[in-house]
Amino acid sequence: MKKRYPIRLTNMERAELERLLQSGPRLARVTTRIRILLLANAGKNDREIAKALKVSSTTVHNVRKRYCSERSASCLEERPRPGQPCRLNSKTAIRVAGLVRSEPPKGHKCWTLRLLADRAVKLNLIDTISHESVRKILKTN
Repeated sequence: MKKRYPIRLTNMERAELERLLQSGPRLARVTTRIRILLLANAGKNDREIAKALKVSSTTVHNVRKRYCSERSASCLEERPRPGQPCRLNSKTAIRVAGLVRSEPPKGHKCWTLRLLADRAVKLNLIDTISHESVRKILKTN
């Protein structure tokens, strides 16, 4: 059966992929994509590659397809994902995180995530914010 997206790497392309594989830490997804391309170049079919790398055959097909269409190392990197953009900028996040150092409201011994979210809204730092967003801010700051 003829492969729909055959991978035929030049010696330079293969050497570059192997160099990327050996050099420093990177996202596991990028490493997997590199390995998919190297195995595909070695003549393995999608099922063999999927089994060897413990990914779905759809993943292998998509990597092949993307590499054939872009034919560059940019196909290895993550594409922007859909979704609503973050409403918090770094300045607002720092101000929300700074609320922890202030005195908690009367009747409370310490801040809770919900109290911090309510205070941020009252101080007009942001229109609305969930306690989960406050948790993420505190985790990163």
